[in-house]
Amino acid sequence: MTKQPLTLYLAAPRGFCAGVDRAIKIVEMAIEKWGAPVYVRHEIVHNKFVVDGLREKGAIFVEELSECPDTRPVVFSAHGVPKSVPHAAEARNMVYVDATCPLVSKVHIEAQRHFDAGLQMIMIGHEGHPETIGTMGQLPEGEVLLVETPQDVAGIKVRDPAKLAYVTQTTLSVDDTADIVAALKDRFPAIVGPHKEDICYATTNRQEAVKAMAPKCDAMLVVGAPNSSNSKRLVEVGARAGCTYAQLVQRATDIDWRALDGIKSMGITAGASAPEVLINEVIDAFKERYDVTTELVETAIENVEFKVPRVLRETA
Repeated sequence: MTKQPLTLYLAAPRGFCAGVDRAIKIVEMAIEKWGAPVYVRHEIVHNKFVVDGLREKGAIFVEELSECPDTRPVVFSAHGVPKSVPHAAEARNMVYVDATCPLVSKVHIEAQRHFDAGLQMIMIGHEGHPETIGTMGQLPEGEVLLVETPQDVAGIKVRDPAKLAYVTQTTLSVDDTADIVAALKDRFPAIVGPHKEDICYATTNRQEAVKAMAPKCDAMLVVGAPNSSNSKRLVEVGARAGCTYAQLVQRATDIDWRALDGIKSMGITAGASAPEVLINEVIDAFKERYDVTTELVETAIENVEFKVPRVLRETA
């Protein structure tokens, strides 16, 4: 039986970003330095395959610090944690390593700076997401107001409209965030924004690649986890950019082949916490079924690298 021809467009950049790379490295180096088990508060990054791999090496994943013994090292996830978490670890004399992405830490510093200058903070983010919880937890309770949509802006009650600043979650859709920022500036003309866009370079780059790829594709798959904010945004960006069938898959076994019947072109990308091995698995699944021609859709070249904390660079 002859295979149907299929053009496979591969978005670049896609997959791991520097912050995710660093976070995984931190857990691996902590296990190497202190032996197993090393505890990790919350999934280090939102990807089951990555988490399961680290679990096999000796990482134990917990949701709260209270689940960790005082005697073992603990790593805080790439999404960041409220200030109360390292304070609690210090009070218990625990060894801890903070794997918060440096670009998330930048937002934390920004929020603190604005608070110190007497400004009330507004955060653009998703309620309940670990990064949002971590950023809001940098300041005293009630000092950060959360908005998720332009409509939310109309309902927030602020102390003083002349003394406001905003920050954003780093993994949001660039376009959606622009609409919320416009609504904030419209209602609060004096509001202070970040020096430089909070949405991280990797999120922006992956969304730009999808925008360039989507109009060429009959369908598009995003390799990523259902709890990964940046992966879900890629699906939305793809659909909005003209690809009517855009779906999130964790790995090749999740592909709905019946829904793809009759397609001539396919776009593939991956969220910032999806490893290349899972992307290759999806590509191989298409090669098994189709006569595949691959084309790269590259919109940026990334060469960012973040150092791991000094405590892990120092040998015993």
